[in-house]
Amino acid sequence: MKKWANRWALLLAMAMLGTLFGGSVYVSAEVTYPTFTRDSFGNIIFTQPSYTPIRVLGSELTIPDPDNPGEEIPSPLANPKDVFVAPNDHVYIADSGNNRIVHLDANYNFIRYLTVDDKPLLNPEGVFVNEEGHVFIADTGNKRIVRLNAEGDLVLEIGRPESRFIPDSFQYDPVKLVADKRGYLYVVTLGGYRGLLQLDPDGSFQSFYGANRTEFSALDALKRTLYTREMYENELSKLPGTISNVAIAPNGFIHTVSAGEITSNQIKRLDVQGRNLLIRSDETITGGSGERLSFGETLYTRYSGGKKLLPQLVDLAVDQYGNMIAVDRQFNYVNQYDPYGNLLFFWGGESSTSTTQLGLIKNPVAVDVNSRNELMILDDQGGVLQIFELSEFGQLVYKANELTNNGFYKESEEYWQQILSLNAQFAPALTGLAKAAYANEDYERSLSYFHRAGDQKGYSDSFWQIRLNWFQERFSLFATSALIAGTLYLAWGVIRKRVPWLQRRRKRGTKRYEVVEQIRHAFYLLKHPLDGFTALRFEGKGGYLGAFVLLLGMYLSLVITRMHTSFTFNKIPPNSVNAAAIFVQFALIWLAWVICNYLISSIYRGEGRFRDVFIGSAYALTPFVLLGIPLALISNVMTGSEEAIYRYLLYGIYIWVGAMFFWKVQSLQNYGVGETVINLLLSLFAMVVMGVIIFIIVGLSNELRLFIYEIYQEVSLR
Repeated sequence: MKKWANRWALLLAMAMLGTLFGGSVYVSAEVTYPTFTRDSFGNIIFTQPSYTPIRVLGSELTIPDPDNPGEEIPSPLANPKDVFVAPNDHVYIADSGNNRIVHLDANYNFIRYLTVDDKPLLNPEGVFVNEEGHVFIADTGNKRIVRLNAEGDLVLEIGRPESRFIPDSFQYDPVKLVADKRGYLYVVTLGGYRGLLQLDPDGSFQSFYGANRTEFSALDALKRTLYTREMYENELSKLPGTISNVAIAPNGFIHTVSAGEITSNQIKRLDVQGRNLLIRSDETITGGSGERLSFGETLYTRYSGGKKLLPQLVDLAVDQYGNMIAVDRQFNYVNQYDPYGNLLFFWGGESSTSTTQLGLIKNPVAVDVNSRNELMILDDQGGVLQIFELSEFGQLVYKANELTNNGFYKESEEYWQQILSLNAQFAPALTGLAKAAYANEDYERSLSYFHRAGDQKGYSDSFWQIRLNWFQERFSLFATSALIAGTLYLAWGVIRKRVPWLQRRRKRGTKRYEVVEQIRHAFYLLKHPLDGFTALRFEGKGGYLGAFVLLLGMYLSLVITRMHTSFTFNKIPPNSVNAAAIFVQFALIWLAWVICNYLISSIYRGEGRFRDVFIGSAYALTPFVLLGIPLALISNVMTGSEEAIYRYLLYGIYIWVGAMFFWKVQSLQNYGVGETVINLLLSLFAMVVMGVIIFIIVGLSNELRLFIYEIYQEVSLR
């Protein structure tokens, strides 16, 4: 911690030295912000900067002085809303506060201001330039789209399109736009939850494109189930999240970014039908939920007014390698993802409200990248455009990732090794090396790297190859052993029947201890649960000793299941299992259940004693005690292709245990089915109430302790 404190102090000092009050400045100092990534299991780690700031633009702009011909007066950016890098690397800025478009060359030198003489621009918020140099402007204040030719002359003006497919309630306020190679426009409208507005080159309406899905919470589902139609109609309408920005990749794919209350698929890559391609499942084919990716990184969970704050992604850029860079105005972070949505870096942080600091953004609103991988981030609060260049570490990551994504695993290995030597926890490097080892058929090595990288699918694929090779090498041994074992078994059956002293040995009795008899009754319960639990109460078949043995077995099953279930089905960090924590959790939950169930049963016409509840609840865990450890061990010879079998067996054990608790309550308390269900629900509710009460008591006790300590300090000091 001291090491990081010193580093933060150094960074802060450098930030103060690098504070800028305007102008265009070149700097070659350390970055003034930390850079993070996540390790294989989602933990935040520091890493080397991926981008370094080099320049700030905005305050050096001027216009002719109307009072002094030939003189210039300052005209800095005012509330800029969009930045776009044209195919020739020229930069265009939608300077909304000044009602103009600022045109810079590839080296950020001023060229011209673009305006419309006949009907001046009013708060333009979006700009796009195609390969011919034609400029498309989202003239938000005038509710129109303007197209200018390369010389800046007005070519086309597109107002609200007319179509029977556009409802009268639709608000036409264009804020962002892009155009594909056909000339079709994709327009983001303010509050447009129906998706992008797709227009043909003449401005005629084609369709709504790429709309988000409506997100339903568990509470919404419960309301839909319980509410009447009249009650549900009185609820506020649940609408899809709105698209906040749009970008087009060099390969032609349309990308959208959404803000608001959206918790997944905030970034989407759309096909021609508007379906999301940026997923890790067959969601586009089946329409199912699949694995929905989540974008926007935070260091820790933050709340405002009791509500969890979510990242608000307002724009993204896609570079020539397909990497995606998104800016977040909620936490002021820049998020970098590879073409498949895997996190590479995120960086940034809070900036001074009074000054502009190189590399720190007050309120990012737009981002783009040029062919030199120079990143441009527009800050509307500071009225500046910040320029960043890719660091040496960032170049290594981009190069290695590009080779891996293109299938050049062997060539990428050297780069990944360099990256790993600089940052041993960098998850993309571990994944890249794992893929390289797998391509070289070094499955043992790929298995190790995939495990460290937290890639369960890659781990499963590597293990499948290892298992296949192992089995093929020993097939003849297995076949011979099975044949010999079968022959010996048949021979033993014949010999045992014909040798008299073996038969007499089978008939001999053995001395049985009480605890053994109690454990034997647990096996009887598995076949005859109702009779078995009744015998626990009326025949004394069970006892505290047997119950404690079963509870110990349950605890060991929990620990071993947690530690030794295959990584394919149990993604946990190595050496993260705390046996003491598992014991405390299990003991607290177990005691809470026994106490609450006994009290509820006593109130609700139950006939069982505390002894019956305690012992019966322990015996109800028998299925997990017997099968939990074997299933965990068996999982280590299974792969992801057998996941359905593993899940079936695991859920079968859970259901069996649940049924055992049901039969336990029914038999010991002499209930009917309905009474048993009510008893179980009330017991679970009582456990929740008990937990809340304990939490309050502990909190108040701590406050009382602090109060008494403060009084003692006052008295002792006087």
